[in-house]
Amino acid sequence: MAKFDIIAATGCPTGIAHTFMAKEALEKAAAERGLTIKVETHGQVGVENELTKSEIAGAKAVVVAADKDVQAERFAGKPMVSVGVSKALSVEAAGKLIDRALAAKGDDTVAAAADVEDEVEEKESIGHVIYKHLMNGVSHMLVFVVAGGVLTAISFLWGITSFDSTAADYNSFAAMLKIIGGIAMNLMVPVLSAYIAESIGKRPALVPGFVAGMIAIQGLPVNADTGMIDAGGAGVGFGFLGGIVGGFLAGYVILLLEKVFSKIPASLNGLKAIFLYPLCSTAIVGLVMLGISGPMAAINQGMMDFLQSLGNSGPVILGLAIGCMCAFDMGGPVNKAAYATGTFLLGTALEAGVGTETYNFGTNFMAAVSAACIVPPLITTFAVVVGKKYFSQEDHDAGIVNLILGCTHITEGAIPFMTKNIWPVMPIMMLGSSIASILTIFFNVHDPAPHGGFLVLPVVENGPLWVLAILIGAVVGGILFVAFKKYDFEKNQKPAPATKPVEAPKAAAVEAPKAEAADFVKVENVFVAEDFASRDEALSFVSNQAVKAGIAGDADAVMNAFLAREAEGTTGMMEGFAIPHAKSDAITEAAVIVVKDESGVTGWDTMDGAPVNVAIALLIPGAQAGTTHLKILSKVAEALMDEDFRATVKGSTDAAEIAKTINARLV
Repeated sequence: MAKFDIIAATGCPTGIAHTFMAKEALEKAAAERGLTIKVETHGQVGVENELTKSEIAGAKAVVVAADKDVQAERFAGKPMVSVGVSKALSVEAAGKLIDRALAAKGDDTVAAAADVEDEVEEKESIGHVIYKHLMNGVSHMLVFVVAGGVLTAISFLWGITSFDSTAADYNSFAAMLKIIGGIAMNLMVPVLSAYIAESIGKRPALVPGFVAGMIAIQGLPVNADTGMIDAGGAGVGFGFLGGIVGGFLAGYVILLLEKVFSKIPASLNGLKAIFLYPLCSTAIVGLVMLGISGPMAAINQGMMDFLQSLGNSGPVILGLAIGCMCAFDMGGPVNKAAYATGTFLLGTALEAGVGTETYNFGTNFMAAVSAACIVPPLITTFAVVVGKKYFSQEDHDAGIVNLILGCTHITEGAIPFMTKNIWPVMPIMMLGSSIASILTIFFNVHDPAPHGGFLVLPVVENGPLWVLAILIGAVVGGILFVAFKKYDFEKNQKPAPATKPVEAPKAAAVEAPKAEAADFVKVENVFVAEDFASRDEALSFVSNQAVKAGIAGDADAVMNAFLAREAEGTTGMMEGFAIPHAKSDAITEAAVIVVKDESGVTGWDTMDGAPVNVAIALLIPGAQAGTTHLKILSKVAEALMDEDFRATVKGSTDAAEIAKTINARLV
């Protein structure tokens, strides 16, 4: 059985994007540190790459990055860091989590260096614990909402009353679809409640959790004639909020009962599991839920009235609130709050029936939420197409993929773009989403399906206007994003003042001998098919080649000169280029050596975070440091601002062509 230095578990509420983004970031961060890692994912399809007991026992440390229950108790006694999944979405952040987990082994000198904030996170704050339990319920609930909502929406294709056998547009197949969809939607709250409870109290909490959820949707039955509690009467449900309250109540009642029954002999554990826990917990939770049904129904109605009042305030206020929430953290807690509210209102809308005020408001709200979630990925697609030259190849490829993610209502694809420049990218995304939401409400769009993006267009009322609203939001946001990237690109690409050509004093003691441009980049000094594991390996290769070519006499001295320059500030540029330069007395003549690595040299800091594919290395004798060095460096820096130059050098595998292209810019 293989052993791993680090084991990890990731999971997000929806189990679609964050879960696997965190997995990839952790794997890359571990590889950078020379560590082996296995990451278990808790996605929508279940647990994948599951950790075994022996793998857990053999690991040095554990990283848990999850907003849902991943059975972290399995790791008891191991050095561990537990945070929300959003804390592990970048390689840098994931690396810090791995370092903290390793430091948790008991090395006081290392642990003492951790930030106070990190220490709080390692203990897992109460807020994160509550959020994790809540999201465990939401993640299980969403699939019921999606299945039920889409099936119900499809039934409307035959007519808005096609489920009614007395209506002119009745269709038996449509009626069956609506029945199935309605059953799935009605399970939304019980499943939410049950899996919040399960996250807290494990399997025994499922029974009281389901019961609490059922009470939440039906309320306290009362006989209309006598006004007294009557099992045959009707009650007022308190829905989504009631399910949340019931879930937490059921979970913590189980924890309480575990303490109460802790003194019962172990031989009776079977009796506890099959009889005492379900009986006592269901009775306690049921009585409490029925007892609070009145106040909870009032709170639920108050929330509905508040949301209705936002709608009555006009599309701008409501759309702005929805757009900002959905784009604020793109799949995080704030986004999920907006989406969960939308699904709750949609469930209420479908239950109320087509044509009612409740239906119109709920489906319009859901359409606005969906529009706001679709826009951020499409903003990135627009930006990388229109402003291609300002993005790395990696970002360009991700932006193209986001076209598919955005069109299918998966917001998380925009996260890598936002994490690189939270300001101003986050406000740009929020603005684009808000525009789409406001226009969706203004255009009176109604979406009876809670997910699916443009796949559910056939059932969306005023669908073309909905698409128009989304496109307007994406284009406005995309234009602003391109404008920012253009500004950032030009600022970073502009040579620093110190790199501008400097006229040597007339009385200079040493002047570089005049040389033809071809003397700098020789074909034999261009290496087009290399594979480097790191920046230092690439620089070492250049240093040794310089000695072989007679350019330098001491490879170690040249290597030290390269590293000294990197220590002052990285020479990594953008779009896969780097300009390392060494000034040393060990170098006998000014020269340029070019190395290419198609797969990319990782670990070389660059302005856009992309790996280095082309390193144009400058080797300058110490005596020419203030003359030849600056002239060549400024020429190369200016050349890298030319898109055609970059494309030719990066795309060619012909050493002669590369040498000729670079030499032409050194004249």
